Amino acid sequence: MSRSLLVVPFALVLAVGLAGESLAQLKVHTQSIKQPTANDPASAPPLTTGSVPKPEGAAHEREEPTPELILDLSRLPAPVIKTRERLLTAARSGDLKELVTLMQGSGTAPIFSLNDDKDPISFWKANYPDSEGVEVLAILIEILESGAVHVDKGTPQDMYVWPYFARMPLKGLNAAQKVELFKIITGNDYKDMLSAGAYNFYRLGISPDGTWQFFVAGD
Repeated sequence: MSRSLLVVPFALVLAVGLAGESLAQLKVHTQSIKQPTANDPASAPPLTTGSVPKPEGAAHEREEPTPELILDLSRLPAPVIKTRERLLTAARSGDLKELVTLMQGSGTAPIFSLNDDKDPISFWKANYPDSEGVEVLAILIEILESGAVHVDKGTPQDMYVWPYFARMPLKGLNAAQKVELFKIITGNDYKDMLSAGAYNFYRLGISPDGTWQFFVAGD
């Protein structure tokens, strides 16, 4: 900004300068603190331990380190590997009750809905009535067989999240990554997500100690 020079008494200059300094010290810093498909939940309650990471995209841009991408799942911590294997075993059984048993045995029940739903089996059957809810088990398997990202490392929200697309800008995916993505969602879903600016289908989180934290879809 250009400034014009004025000849003014020294005392006035000094007074203005001191006032400007006081105002500078009073400056207040402020900080700014999408819609799933028709079958997806819509608004999120907080986790008791940690939280559901937001999908990465234009609506959630923030300055933070790029999450660690893990494609070799043998690199996961042993407790995380164990929980992942138990989830896959339950899902492959085709019995929703097997999955719920794991939820009940995890101490703090993992989030399965971003609404106020209390019964996971009723929730899944309502969302996937044609398969009596079993479709959600196939989705869980596809997700856990993809790569993961390690997010919020070193914080109380430290977590391993599947699929890794949940924390990557979709516009930046290469051809091979898009093939992996289309194993989980359709091309039409992809277009909708590009418009919304983020992946918003199912994602699952496990803490480093093996605690299953969430399995949710939505924003």
